[in-house]
Amino acid sequence: MMTSDIRLPDKAPLLSRPAWAGFLITLIVLCAVVPVLNLWVPADSVFHLSDFAVGLAAKIMCYAICALAMDLIWGYTGILSLGHGVFFALGGYAMGMYLMRQIGTDGNYKSNLPDFMVFLDWKELPWHWALSDSFVATLFLVVAVPGLVAFVFGYFAFRSRIKGVYFSIITQAMTFAAMLLFFRNETGFGGNNGFTDFKRLLGIPIATPSMRMVLFVLTAVTLLGFFLMARWLVASKFGRVLQAVRDAETRVMFSGYNPIGYKLTIWTISAMMCGVAGALYVPQVGIINPSEMSPANSIEMAVWAAVGGRATLIGPIVGAFIVNGAKSWLTVTYPEFWLYFLGALFIGVTLFLPNGVVGLVKKLKGGKV
Repeated sequence: MMTSDIRLPDKAPLLSRPAWAGFLITLIVLCAVVPVLNLWVPADSVFHLSDFAVGLAAKIMCYAICALAMDLIWGYTGILSLGHGVFFALGGYAMGMYLMRQIGTDGNYKSNLPDFMVFLDWKELPWHWALSDSFVATLFLVVAVPGLVAFVFGYFAFRSRIKGVYFSIITQAMTFAAMLLFFRNETGFGGNNGFTDFKRLLGIPIATPSMRMVLFVLTAVTLLGFFLMARWLVASKFGRVLQAVRDAETRVMFSGYNPIGYKLTIWTISAMMCGVAGALYVPQVGIINPSEMSPANSIEMAVWAAVGGRATLIGPIVGAFIVNGAKSWLTVTYPEFWLYFLGALFIGVTLFLPNGVVGLVKKLKGGKV
């Protein structure tokens, strides 16, 4: 009995040729063109890129990493989190603790302890500051702490079958509780002032133009690297199961898959991505405090994903740049109207652009949304 050969379809490439071209152009612009325009083009030249523009772009790229993480859990898995700001802040605090130790005796009180500890009459570092003087340990904690918190929270939430709006509410409660905890002076995280006045990173002055550009390029490479990782994840079997969980979780269970493991894995990965974004954000902005954990910040992450277009990966990145670019302009020009604009934008996108800006562009081009 002869059997016919069955030829499986070829595996789709990570990116199409035009997409690879766009990716490489973006990489060259961010890692070569921007440094040249900022560091070597004279300040009085029309082609000079100011430090403010570079700093703003770097900050938005950190936000874009969070938006990408939000797309993985909301756009591809159907889990709307309103608490991802806590993971962003935890990564930022881990990096902030290292930067505070790097100040050494250059603080206002000339003590090896951070200034806020001297002010509170503390005599020694708390136990959770034990590894804060090691850069290698800090890099580990930047991903391990948000990942561990997300894993523990997600394990109990997903095993309890909490989903939909109820899951969104408890994630918002989680970040609000964390914010209140970090506001307390006795926790050892600087209270409402948080950490600031950073001076060095790896012994190098942090305020120099060259260090700022290194951090900018590192942020750009991290964002692009996470984008490729996300593309690989959603194109794999793991990603297809995630999308099946989003569309019909009960059918996935009847097909022999356990959705809890898949949801917990992508939930933890997205939290670690936000932790990395927070760690990159802190040395460039120069401050981290509990306000980064406010529920409003987590809601904004969902807005970035919705405006750009969920389940597209590139859409949330575009949305982060659109919303935060508008925020930067409006908070200076019309500060009293910014929150009204944000609310109107989210309502307008929900009603008229359910697939976001990227979906609108695809529709205008006649492509499949």
